[in-house]
Amino acid sequence: MRSLILSTVLLATVIRPLGAVAPAAPARTVDIIATDDMKYSVTTIAAAAGEQLRVRVTNKGTIPKIAMAHNFVLLKIGTDIGKLVAEGAAHRATDFVPPGMAGSVIAKTALAGAGETVEVTFTVPTKPGNYPYLCTFAGHYQAGMKGTLVVK
Repeated sequence: MRSLILSTVLLATVIRPLGAVAPAAPARTVDIIATDDMKYSVTTIAAAAGEQLRVRVTNKGTIPKIAMAHNFVLLKIGTDIGKLVAEGAAHRATDFVPPGMAGSVIAKTALAGAGETVEVTFTVPTKPGNYPYLCTFAGHYQAGMKGTLVVK
């Protein structure tokens, strides 16, 4: 009797109950290299709507973090990037994202200094389109540190 109970318990833990939800697929990782030239190594990311995505940014530069750091900030379609960058310049504590525009951010990493890696995992928007991403450190967007998440 005791072995029957033990077998039943073991079987119940191995077999997924009817109606149970399958585990979510692991996040796909996109690695982006950033250096002192203020460019991303990846400027276009293609993704499926609703996909789990991990973006990992590694700063391979040598300049100290106070003077040169990089992040990844994914924005909603239609965000006024010029306004975000201009107003964000005074907000180091929020990684140069102005608090009044935080609602425009879909996902963001912290700032990575030389030799550091930062990452963010998020669910890709379900609406197809071209979502801009950028580095919000002062002057980096203007120097070309930007890209597009293409959602299909």
